[in-house]
Amino acid sequence: MLTIEEVNENELKFIGEFDASQEGLASEKLEKHDETLTIDMESLNYISSMGLGVLVKTYHRLNENGQSLRLKNLNKHLKDVFKYTRLDQIFEFVD
Repeated sequence: MLTIEEVNENELKFIGEFDASQEGLASEKLEKHDETLTIDMESLNYISSMGLGVLVKTYHRLNENGQSLRLKNLNKHLKDVFKYTRLDQIFEFVD
């Protein structure tokens, strides 16, 4: 189960597990943002390939408009997922 909290206008916090069953919820929340967006993943325990796909789609949409998608507070497991999928080369990671 994924919970998405709005920290502020340009930051969301993902909590729980981001799998295929949560694609609709995440896409709906992410599509509302047209400016540079930060996602706090401190409380995210798992992300599936579908979850990664949603983030990549959001990255491309924002990037086309000169904006970016930033990810922060990834645990070791999530850092490894982004590294192994080579997505660490496109996303901006902030502390």
